[in-house]
Amino acid sequence: MTAPIGLLGGTFDPIHIGHLRTAIQSMERLGLAEVRLLPNHIPPHRATPASAPAHRLAMVRLAAAATPGLTVDARELNRQTPSYTIDTLIELRRELGSRPLCFLMGMDSLCGLNGWHRWRELLDHAHLVVSHRPGWQPAFNPEVEALFHRHGTRDRERLHHQPAGCIHLLDNPELEISSSRLRECIRSGNNPQYLLPETVADYIREQGLYQGPVL
Repeated sequence: MTAPIGLLGGTFDPIHIGHLRTAIQSMERLGLAEVRLLPNHIPPHRATPASAPAHRLAMVRLAAAATPGLTVDARELNRQTPSYTIDTLIELRRELGSRPLCFLMGMDSLCGLNGWHRWRELLDHAHLVVSHRPGWQPAFNPEVEALFHRHGTRDRERLHHQPAGCIHLLDNPELEISSSRLRECIRSGNNPQYLLPETVADYIREQGLYQGPVL
């Protein structure tokens, strides 16, 4: 079976080094063929993004172009409905057949997974790879605890030998950076250097993003 494809979704408003390090480390440690960045159009669990879809897509493309192994999948931006992960996974499974898929997420997302649309079906179509702080024991609610008990694994080889169905905890601490803090940094006139790719910082300056009202 060919190497898995990683999937990383988000508003990417803007994309920053926290997103990119998660993608790079997951790709290296799990032997992923690539990681596809999936910018949301209408995020189900977050406020409306501060910048327009075209700007967010442009920034993601700039970041991916500078990072070997990253690609961009704009399908969620082309929908006028909320960007439900299950819809994207079903589409990709139809396109890719039995190719293993690894959906990358943070531990906070796994802890709240039972609030996601059709969450019980996600593992029918992909593995869930969860960035995990070493030594930290998450407090799962009973529904997620039961799911993890059935599907949790530390064996990365299972991600290569079956197309879906595993929850893999990856020792991959998330950087303490968020898009909301970055937007506030830029809005306050502070320098965001080293928190996001220079090409993305240049684009933000050129387009005047995050300086005032929603664009």
